[in-house]
Amino acid sequence: MANETLSRAKAAKNDEFYTQYRDIEREVEAYLEYDANVFRGKTVLLPCDDPEWSNFTRYFAQNFQRLGLKRLISTSYAYESKKFKGPIQLSLFETEAPQFDAQKTQTHGKIFVLDSDTTGDGRIDIDDLQWEYLKGDGDFRSQEVTRLRDEADIIVTNPPFSLFREFLAWIVEAEKQLLLIGNMNAITYKEVFPLIKANKLWLGATGFVTDMVFGVPEGAVVAESDRKKAEKLGYVGNYTRLGNSCWFTNLEHGRRHQPLTLMTMEDNKKYSRHKEVRGHDYAHYDNYDAIEVPKVDAIPSDYDGVMGVPISFLRKYCPEQFEIIKFRKGYDDKDLCINGVCPYFRILIQRRKPKRL
Repeated sequence: MANETLSRAKAAKNDEFYTQYRDIEREVEAYLEYDANVFRGKTVLLPCDDPEWSNFTRYFAQNFQRLGLKRLISTSYAYESKKFKGPIQLSLFETEAPQFDAQKTQTHGKIFVLDSDTTGDGRIDIDDLQWEYLKGDGDFRSQEVTRLRDEADIIVTNPPFSLFREFLAWIVEAEKQLLLIGNMNAITYKEVFPLIKANKLWLGATGFVTDMVFGVPEGAVVAESDRKKAEKLGYVGNYTRLGNSCWFTNLEHGRRHQPLTLMTMEDNKKYSRHKEVRGHDYAHYDNYDAIEVPKVDAIPSDYDGVMGVPISFLRKYCPEQFEIIKFRKGYDDKDLCINGVCPYFRILIQRRKPKRL
C-alpha cells in the first residue's frame, strides 16, 4: 500500500507542467505567418490554467490588440482540487484585490477576463485583466467551464497529460478550434489517431521530438538528468525538460502544406544515407500489402502502393502529398510485421496522385 501511494504521488507531481513563454510565442507566430487574422475577432479560452503565473495568459493578454482578439478568458483549478499540492503561491494581483478570500482560494477556481480597457490608458493589455472566483473548482468538465467552452472560438492550453484524451474529446464534442500541448505518444491513442487520419487534427508547427522546458511546482519530482538538461538550456530552478512533448492543433499553418522532397526508389537504394536502405530492396510486410520504409526521408517518390513509415512522419505530413491509410495493424488486426518481427509503430500511407487539370 505504501508503494502504491508513493507511485500515485509521483505521478501527480509529474502531471503539472508550466509552458515557457518563448515556446508559446514561437508556436503562435507560425499560425500568424500563415494567416495574420487567425485570432482576429475571436474569443480565446485558456482552461486548466493558473492565470496569475501562466505564460499562456501573459502572452495572449500582452498581445491582445495585435492579435485582434474579441475576448480572452482564463480559468484555474482550485488549490484543493489539484493532484499535486505544493506550497500555495499567492500573487499580489490576487491578494490585493478586494474580492480576495483565503478560503475560496483553496476551494474555488478563478476566472480571468480581458475584453476592454479598464485602466483608461488607451490600450487593452495584461493590466486590464479582471478576475473573480468561479462557483466551482474550475474543473473543465464542470457545467460552468463547459459554458465558457461553448462561448469560445479557440481553446489553447497545456492540459494535464493524464487527462489529455478526455480534454481533447471535450473540445472535439463542441467542434472548437484548438491548440494544445500533449505527450507525442498521444498520437497512438485510439481516440486521437482517427482524428489525425481524417485531417481533423494535426501536429503543430514546432516542438516535435525536440526539447521543451517546463516549469514545475515547488517540490515536484524531477529526474536529475532532465533538470541538468533544462539548466543547459538556460532554465535553473524548478524546471524540467521533456523531449516527448508536442503541439496538437486544427489551426492551419504553412509548414503543414510543404511537401517532402524525396528521391526515387532506385536513387534511395543507391544514395540513401541510411544503411538500412542503401543497397537493399524495400521489405514487404507479412500481413499487409505494403513496403516497409524505415526512415521518413527514404520514402520513394515514385512508389504508388501503400508504405509503412515511422510515426515521426507526422511531423512532415503534407495532406496534399500523402493519404493516411491505417495505423499499426495488418489485415489480421495484428501489428505489422516482417518475417515475424514487428517494427515500432508504423503508419500506412499512400502517395496521392496529382489531380488532372
